[in-house]
Order: sequence, then C-alpha cells, then structure tokens
Amino acid sequence: MDKYNIAIFFGGCSSEYSVSLESAYAVICNINRALYRPVLIGITQEGNWLHFSGDAEKIKKDIWKEDESCVPALLSPDKGAHTLFLQKPNGMESISIDAVLAILHGKNGEDGTIQGMIELAGIPLAGCGTLSSALCMDKDRAHKLVGLAGVRVPKSMVLEANMPAGQAADFGEAVGYPLFVKPVKAGSSYGITKVSQPETLMDAISLAFQYDNQVILEENIDGFEVGCAILGVHTLTVGEVDEIELSDGFFDFTEKYTLKTSAIHVPARIPAEKAEEIKRTAKVIYRALDCSGFARVDMFLTPDGEIVFNEVNTIPGFTEHSRYPGMMKAAGISFSEMLERILRQAVRS
Repeated sequence: MDKYNIAIFFGGCSSEYSVSLESAYAVICNINRALYRPVLIGITQEGNWLHFSGDAEKIKKDIWKEDESCVPALLSPDKGAHTLFLQKPNGMESISIDAVLAILHGKNGEDGTIQGMIELAGIPLAGCGTLSSALCMDKDRAHKLVGLAGVRVPKSMVLEANMPAGQAADFGEAVGYPLFVKPVKAGSSYGITKVSQPETLMDAISLAFQYDNQVILEENIDGFEVGCAILGVHTLTVGEVDEIELSDGFFDFTEKYTLKTSAIHVPARIPAEKAEEIKRTAKVIYRALDCSGFARVDMFLTPDGEIVFNEVNTIPGFTEHSRYPGMMKAAGISFSEMLERILRQAVRS
C-alpha cells in the first residue's frame, strides 16, 4: 500500500517556537512509518518556510535550519493541487501532500492563520479548523461562547491599549484580589500574571500588552485545574481527567515545562462521578467552540465541586511527557496509537 504523505509543520514565528520543536520531535519519532511518510516543513522565527529532511535530533536541538537538506518551500494555494513546492538549486520540485499536521503553538500557528491557508488549499487538516482555532486562541470570545453553552466562566474584563487605567482598577476592586492579567491571544502562559494587590496591577497589564493588543482581567477561581484530552470529530474519545497540583502561584511557563514545584496527577484525585461530569462538560465545550480532531480542554474544579471553564488548547503539547498524551495513555491509548487515530481521521476526511 502506498504511504500517505503527511506535511508536519513545526517551529513558527511565535514566542512558543521552542515548545513546538519539542512537540514535533516526539511526533516524528512516534509516527507509523509503515503508513505515513513525514514531510517536514520548518518555519523559522523570522517566518521562512524550509523543507527539512535531516535527522530529527537537529529539530530537538534547534540546529535544523543549518542542515544542508533545507530548501525554501511553499504550499500551493490551488484547491485540489495538494502540492508542496521545493525550491531546489536546479529548479522547482514538488511533493504531493495527503494531509497536514501543524505542530505550531501560539500565534501564527494555533490561531487559525495557517489553518485557513491549509483549508484554502483543500488539503485535509489533522486537528481544529480555522474557526475553532481562532475562537480558542481568543480567551474573551471563547469564554462568551462557552458561557452561552451553560458552563460557568470566570468574571472578566477586556482592556484596549487606550482605555483609562481607572477601569482596570475598578474591576479589581469589584471582583477582589488576587486576579489574573492575561494577553487575550497568547499561549503557554506567556505574559500572564497573578496579581495579589492593586499596586502591581498596572505593571502586570503592561507586561500582557507586550504579547497582544488586548488584555483580559479575570477573577481568580478557588480550587485546582483539571484537564481533558479529547480526540475525534463526530464520535469523541476522552482521556482520563488530569489534575494540576500547585505548591504556590499558578501554572506558568516554567511550571508547565519543568514541574519544578508542581505535579500532574492522572487520573485526577477526584471521585469517579465528578470525573465523568468533567468529561461531559469538556465535550460540551469542545462542541461549543467547533473543535475537531483533537484538543485539550482545561477547567477549574472549585472546593464545592463546581466546574469552571479556563481555556482550550487546539494544539496542545505533544512531547511524550505532555498532558495530552499522558491523559490518553492513562485511558489505554499509547502515543503511537493516539497519532494513528489523529492522522487516520484526516486522511479519511
């Protein structure tokens, strides 16, 4: 049987470039080579597209760009062509593409931009499409839609760059401290601050504006974070619920990728009935935001057992130690099987 050519995008011009390299490396190492042929397209932090056919270890070490195999690449926008063009020294070459798996985190990769290009080209996409990607990246709009679906969301306020500072102070006084200050559209906890007192609010807002042109203020939710890994289009598979145990602060970038003072428990240390309720709620959120293929739904569980929406990651971390594969593994689905299901959905669409 002929193998499917799967274009795997990695890197990207976002603050989460390094995270993408780690995720892509794990995917490349675990993909079923008997069925799928990886076609690797690295995007530099400057936005250059390069076809890479060297050793995957060079991606992990971020020295892939210097590899002699790298040549400029571009995806044909012609619907039905399904072609990647390579600019070789002796002329253009082409590779037929059967599906795309974008392992790009944050802006310009997880926000609907590249998904729109892939959909315009008519190539099957593994994962969430343009609309859901854009919605899930926008914390404000995602919260509004999920709230309309009947799930509790944190009280919040969106700030524009030219809004009077007094409005933020008024919000803080109304909801109380601590509260969170976040860029509306960013990932991996970049630019997020947990503000414990009014005196530090403006500095936190200034930091968040370095990552986006809108900033959201959110009430602090007592309790702890739980997550659900969901896989599927029509019929959904949900991994075991996980739980983030924090010793202090919040699950920021450092804790997400080092677990210095925190721990992830999977399955979560909660009653089975509550875990099933969380899974049902995650499915409601997944549907409300038009998710498809795969996504990780993050929520809070309060001390009195109430479930509160946090966010959806449409391209969650895919290292072998990331939360999404961990939840699937706890449900009996290995990393390789998880990838097989994700790709099978795409090539059969």
